[in-house]
Amino acid sequence: MSTLPLLKIGLVSISDRASTGVYADQGLPELKKWLQRAVLNPLELVEHLIPDEQALIESTLTQLADKEACPLILTTGGTGPYLRDVTPEATLAVADRVIPGFGELMRQISLHFTPTAILSRQVGVLRGNSLILNLPGKPTAIAETLGGVKDEHGKTLIPGIFASIPIAVDAVGGPLIQTDADFCPVVLPKR
Repeated sequence: MSTLPLLKIGLVSISDRASTGVYADQGLPELKKWLQRAVLNPLELVEHLIPDEQALIESTLTQLADKEACPLILTTGGTGPYLRDVTPEATLAVADRVIPGFGELMRQISLHFTPTAILSRQVGVLRGNSLILNLPGKPTAIAETLGGVKDEHGKTLIPGIFASIPIAVDAVGGPLIQTDADFCPVVLPKR
């Protein structure tokens, strides 16, 4: 029996109000719940709850990529059109390369649930040996973008972004990611 490799994931919830205790953060709990349901690898989650400050977002992403060596970093929040929403700008500022398909697919998925998805500005980038993805801030939208759009019988109409994450993580030198195929089917890299 083979043992699955540890998957270290950086999780960053970006919210002025949640970071100051005005209300409870919902982004980190939703990300953790979804990942623990979908991913079969043992997980090490490195969590940060920070305000919408571009320099702080940049330094947090840099720390998770360069010092913590997280092959996957997921952010939630700060991707709307409001002046304080600077997550995409911070992410692009630390990026080596952009993978536009992640943001395009997240908006396509979200359009099935809300017409305001066109206002979302999520991006996906590579920094060194890390894949960094900006997810929406709303907990239901996090699960929808990760898992995709299904019909009333559970058949996948549009795959979620997680379907392509194992290949991207493999491309940056990360571990092989295995998932519960009934919950989250993925395309695995050829090894």
